[in-house]
Amino acid sequence: MSTDLSELTHRDADWSGLRALVTGLGVTGFAAADALLQHGARVTVLDTGNDTEKQDTQAGILGILGADVRRGPRHVTGWPQDGPEGEAPLEVDVVVTSPGWPPHHPVLAAALERGIPVWSEIELAWRLRPRVGAAPWLVVTGTNGKTSTVQLLTSMLQAAGLRAIATGNVGTPVLDAVQHPDPYDIVAVELSSFQLHFTHSMSPLASCVLNLAPDHVDWHGSLEAYAADKARIYERTQVACVYNLQDPRTEAMVEQAEVVDGCRAIGFTLGTPGLSMLGLVDDVLADRAFVEERRTSAAELGTLEDLARASGGDGSTAPPPHLVANALAAAALARAAGVTPAAVREGMRRFRSDAHRMSVVAEHEGLTWVDDSKATNPHAALAALRSYPHLVWVAGGQLKGADVEELVAEVAPRLRAVVLLGSDRGLIAQALARHAPEVPVHDAGVTDHGDMAALDRVMDDVVARCASLARPGDVVLLSPAAASLDMFPSYGSRGDTFAAAVRRHLGGRPS
Repeated sequence: MSTDLSELTHRDADWSGLRALVTGLGVTGFAAADALLQHGARVTVLDTGNDTEKQDTQAGILGILGADVRRGPRHVTGWPQDGPEGEAPLEVDVVVTSPGWPPHHPVLAAALERGIPVWSEIELAWRLRPRVGAAPWLVVTGTNGKTSTVQLLTSMLQAAGLRAIATGNVGTPVLDAVQHPDPYDIVAVELSSFQLHFTHSMSPLASCVLNLAPDHVDWHGSLEAYAADKARIYERTQVACVYNLQDPRTEAMVEQAEVVDGCRAIGFTLGTPGLSMLGLVDDVLADRAFVEERRTSAAELGTLEDLARASGGDGSTAPPPHLVANALAAAALARAAGVTPAAVREGMRRFRSDAHRMSVVAEHEGLTWVDDSKATNPHAALAALRSYPHLVWVAGGQLKGADVEELVAEVAPRLRAVVLLGSDRGLIAQALARHAPEVPVHDAGVTDHGDMAALDRVMDDVVARCASLARPGDVVLLSPAAASLDMFPSYGSRGDTFAAAVRRHLGGRPS
């Protein structure tokens, strides 16, 4: 007999009759299966059967805990038909899926066709919160800036004396956070469009879409579907829906959302804030949303100087605009949770940007070397490129179908030179030929990601060529506008290889 899913709204409900199918043995799948088993559910795990040591270990652990682990291609293509001889057909009440499995995957498509609900791990985590005293969620999505915003927000919450944690795609998995034996006061959650697609009942205290640009169209099927999944974050929000005044699509999402009565729309802007907004007044971050006399006054939340060291420099230069926007969004969410202006300011002062996002590697003989390897799409790269008046740009990798025409056309006047690497470097070269024909372009090629020695040599060539093309006062910026997996194990590895090459070029001299 199937379980009534409408009753499974908290961890104290009776999960023992639930028949759950979990897709994938990665970090998400393992955490979901483990959590369900802890609460007494009957769990089957399907996986393609990648025979890595880690997945072998995870499969063994779940098997000991009582899960039915089925690995191999036939399991992820044949369900829900009867399995091979000796295997019972699966009877399933719910499918809990991983972000790597798109909605058109045969398993998920079959479940949806049969009317079987599909949950993300975020949906499961929301339903596994305690019935009484659950920590409120502050949630963030967007094409770019999610991680920095959630980390800034967490810093502000902790400065207010709250036991807070960054979760989701940054820091601790949400399932771990909601089940921690020492409960948190509040959680800051970074959410991807993948996770939001199958999230149905989450009701955050406050929510935010930072921005929207084409990305992951291969997973979602269209830009419209991608935007619709981002917009889901605003549904059922309780106190504040935070939107970007510079991106009207985010405000339209708020206008169309079904929220809790009394929930407010709160904008953030790099300009002067209007009513119910946060923004800049000269170099001051100002709040005209969460003050009693907001028609005639504003609360000072901090200054640009408070953010100046966050990107790794010496604090003498202004923070890049995208970081200021992220700080304003984080401040809006924190203020929605009752955090004081003083704690917001202290949180900004404590914050340091994540590695590989506008991180200063070295400053030597008039050149600044910056690692922005985390810019894995054109929209992210644009935020970095806009931050410097004159630069040598290191770009290329896997564009994932993204268009670089608008990016190249906008930043062309800033470019001293461009050094290209990676599998889709030719597409960027073509855009440069059309929009910046006078800019020197060097092709560093592409190298198999399994040969780290060869990657070091390629990056040494990249750095040497950048040094020869740059002039005093320039920034040499690794901001690829593309994913890294054609050459590197991760964007972090790409950034580390770049930083190591810079240090070799400088002869080990300190920045």
